Amino acid sequence: MKTGTNMKIAGKTVYVFVLLTVTMVMRLAGNNSSVLVMTVGNSPVLTCFLKGNMTMLKWTITPKAGGLCTLVYRVDKNETHRTTCSDNINWTFRAGLPLALEIRQVGLAQEGNYSCEAATTEGNFHTSYHLTVLAPPRLSLSCDEQGSPVCEAAVGKPPAQLSWVPEGSSTAEEKCHDNGTVTVLSKFTACSTNVTNVTTCMVSHPAGNWSQSIACCPSDHATKPNLLKLLLYIPNRMTQWKWNLILLMFRRKM
Repeated sequence: MKTGTNMKIAGKTVYVFVLLTVTMVMRLAGNNSSVLVMTVGNSPVLTCFLKGNMTMLKWTITPKAGGLCTLVYRVDKNETHRTTCSDNINWTFRAGLPLALEIRQVGLAQEGNYSCEAATTEGNFHTSYHLTVLAPPRLSLSCDEQGSPVCEAAVGKPPAQLSWVPEGSSTAEEKCHDNGTVTVLSKFTACSTNVTNVTTCMVSHPAGNWSQSIACCPSDHATKPNLLKLLLYIPNRMTQWKWNLILLMFRRKM
C-alpha cells in the first residue's frame, strides 16, 4: 500500500489529501477463490494455481458491464485466442513465471468475475477472482450565495463520507450516476459569529482521505466595525429615542 500527501495554500483555501493505492486480496477458505479490490488506474496481474507442466490455459471473464470475454493459450501450438475482450486485458509473459493475465489501468468497466482453467500433466486446476474497483471522489469546496460552505465529493465509488470541523449542523444529498459512482454534496449550515469563520470539510473513502478548508462564514470581528462606522456618522443633533434604538442594536450584536 502506498500513501502520499500534498498541501497547497492559496489565499484562504487550504487543501490536504492522502491518496491510498488500494490492493486487497482475500482468499476464501476451502477453494481457490479470491476477492480482489483495486483502485481505478492500477494494473493488477492475475495468476492461476496449477501443478505439473501446463498444456492449456483459459480465462473466462464476466464483467458487470459488457459481454463475456475469453482468452485461451495452447502450449502445443504456442498460440493464443481471444473473444470480445477489452483492449486493456491481455496476457503477460514474465521470465521464469507462469503465464498470467494483466489488466492495464483497470477501470470500473472491468469489475466482475475472472475464472481460470489450467490443464496440466497432473490434472485440471481452477482459480477464480471477484474484482471490485474503487473510484476516488473528486473534492471541491466553495461558498454559496448565503455565505455557507458547500463541500462536494464527486463520482466516488463507493459514496464518500463527509464531515465538518468544527462540528455543526449540515445538510447532505447524494446523486447516483449510471456507471455506479455517487456524488455527495454537503452544506454546512451552522455558521456562527461566535466561532472561527474557517470551516474544514473532511472526506473519508476506502481509496483515501482528504480535507479542505475555506473561510465563508462571517466572523464576529467583521460585524462590529460596521456598527462603529455607523455611529461615527450619526449627526450631533439626535433625539434621545433614536440614540436608545442604536445602542440597543449595538448591544445585541455584542
